[in-house]
Amino acid sequence: MKSIQVGLLGIGVVGSGTFNVLRRNQEEIKRRAGRGIEITQVADLNVARAQELVGPDVTVVNDARAVIANPDIDIVIELIGGYGIAKTLVLEAIAAGKHVVTANKALLAVHGTEIFAAASAKGVMVAFEAAVAGGIPIIKALREGLTANRIQWIAGIINGTTNFILSEMRDKGLDFAVALKQAQALGYAEADPTFDIEGIDAAHKATLMSAIAFGVPVQFDKAYIEGITKLGAADIKYAEQLGYRIKLLGITKRRQGDATKGTVDGIELRVHPCLIPAKRLIANVEGAMNAVVVQGDAVGTTLYYGKGAGSEPTASAVIADLVDITRLHTADPKQRVPHLAFQPNAMSDLPVLPMGEVVTSYYLRLRVADETGVLAKVTGILADAGISIDAVLQREADEIGIEVASGQPQVPQTDVIILTHDCMEARMNAAIAQMQALPTVLEPITRIRKEELA
Repeated sequence: MKSIQVGLLGIGVVGSGTFNVLRRNQEEIKRRAGRGIEITQVADLNVARAQELVGPDVTVVNDARAVIANPDIDIVIELIGGYGIAKTLVLEAIAAGKHVVTANKALLAVHGTEIFAAASAKGVMVAFEAAVAGGIPIIKALREGLTANRIQWIAGIINGTTNFILSEMRDKGLDFAVALKQAQALGYAEADPTFDIEGIDAAHKATLMSAIAFGVPVQFDKAYIEGITKLGAADIKYAEQLGYRIKLLGITKRRQGDATKGTVDGIELRVHPCLIPAKRLIANVEGAMNAVVVQGDAVGTTLYYGKGAGSEPTASAVIADLVDITRLHTADPKQRVPHLAFQPNAMSDLPVLPMGEVVTSYYLRLRVADETGVLAKVTGILADAGISIDAVLQREADEIGIEVASGQPQVPQTDVIILTHDCMEARMNAAIAQMQALPTVLEPITRIRKEELA
């Protein structure tokens, strides 16, 4: 049987990895797919470099549209990235009747609804396993392996850069800025690390997992996003003393409303630092590794762990998509797995809840004047807000390393760390505003959400 011919748009780190793995494991892949899969044309602006990478047997052009227009190309791999020209080329490839494989989580998180609708109308597939958690097959697990389950929640370490930084802060007691510079020096963080450290990259991925888990449209604009830039070494240390680790998590949960509590049915979609019990497996995922926990009603808790980035780990996911498409290339489009797991006409309109309606528990750190009655005022505010306290930790000035200017009077200070039970975010916001207004609260209050993941 004639091999499936593939056109590759962009041969950078992932593109070269895809080409190399596909060539190296060609016979193994052919035995699985039922026919050969060959990259026969590549588009890259640096034609000379690309030709050197792929050799003389592959056609290299500098115009991606030439690949899309090639009638012999069955599948187009988009590895350009970004929202701009990548979107145009993906839609043009779909219009030309080509299947598409992409690792572009940003594109799909923002424009996925339009792209998937265009693909369904044309009867072609858009596969994106590589868009979330690199080499971990989490998309396939959610779309197929767990299809019998009513997914209850997903929580994932889905950005290796931030996980590396947090691991360094914990292991070496570094402040955020120092750990970031180290990550950049080692190549884990970009020169401009904004997408990673501000949680945007993780939110793109969480948005896609949420859509697949709950059968809702991709809604990146409704995700709550908070990065790790405000975390201090002190918070990492205190969390450890309390039996927790701090991780940046992408979280999506199905929530059933309760009329007595004034809550409604909906989906939580959020990215932010979390305290996780140190005994949880995901709390022990270190360095640049990724991990995703999925809770289903039938299967219980499942954990997916591995490399979330890199040339060949991501290539592994790209090629898995190529094999899937090759197997289903001639199948009736109605018999294929839907892009977002649920049939297009059966998607849910369950709303993404605003962050103020999210229910979780909290870690609070207050730098306060070491005076009689301060703790009573703080706990009184929480009690008035209906927020119950789980634990309190207090650290005196000598333990928290306050620097005293020579010859200057210094107000005795202490850190008060409070863990709360579950409450609605809006109530916590109001309580924090009241506590911050106390004259004895000397610095901005640190608030980190806590997830038991039980």
